[in-house]
Amino acid sequence: MTRAGRARSHRSKKKRITLALSPLVAVAVAVPLMNSAGAATASEVSADCSADSDKLENCEFVDVQFKRDNLGPNQRVSPVSDNCGSTGTASKTFNVSASVTRTIQLEDGFTADAGTKLGNSFFEIGVKFNTSEINITRDDKTTTLAFSRTDTVQADSIGFFMWSAKRTDVSGFLRATYKEPQDGQKVFFSPSEGATSVHVFYPQILKNGTPDGRLWLRNVKCGTPEASGIQNSTRALRSEPGFGAGGENITDVEIPLSEVPAP
Repeated sequence: MTRAGRARSHRSKKKRITLALSPLVAVAVAVPLMNSAGAATASEVSADCSADSDKLENCEFVDVQFKRDNLGPNQRVSPVSDNCGSTGTASKTFNVSASVTRTIQLEDGFTADAGTKLGNSFFEIGVKFNTSEINITRDDKTTTLAFSRTDTVQADSIGFFMWSAKRTDVSGFLRATYKEPQDGQKVFFSPSEGATSVHVFYPQILKNGTPDGRLWLRNVKCGTPEASGIQNSTRALRSEPGFGAGGENITDVEIPLSEVPAP
């Protein structure tokens, strides 16, 4: 009787100890589950900033470095004038048209409207880079270059105008502040703090309102692969070599912007 009573007492005590430990185990399991809520990734920060997400308290572009007079893509900005088969030069009238706007280089499909938190940040950053010689197009409006000009197309050549806009390249990163903490913090970056892989290109506008850049007349010898590529292309924005970089079949003559009428 005595030993049986002791055994019952021993089993009862073990059961009570086990029950007492169960809440502690539950708490220990719950803590890592709560902390496992993932922090915002760089791509999520980019997407939330682009969408002006309601989850954000703020999103801003942080500039780290800049470079003025950065030349943009080489663009054909007039129709092609054909003087093939002729042994003499020809005077041709060209209608030249080009436009510039602020562009953001981050990832495919990325946009930031002027009314968003990030769009406002781009505008405010752009203010810093105005100079006494040039203005910076800080918002997403378009500035146009448009005029007619008569110039010379060489013998047995095609002629057209090329343009490359000058831009101020400001590089940095995105800093997003979320309304609710994620993984214990509210501030996250894309791609990382201090990075310089987010680029914002601010077009440079001369004081008379003309976009700053390089304008040139290009003559290309007929019957050459270069001429055939242009004549058979339906895309005015096809990739073209830069000024003076076209090779022996191409002649480039730069046109001073002082000769371009102000808008």
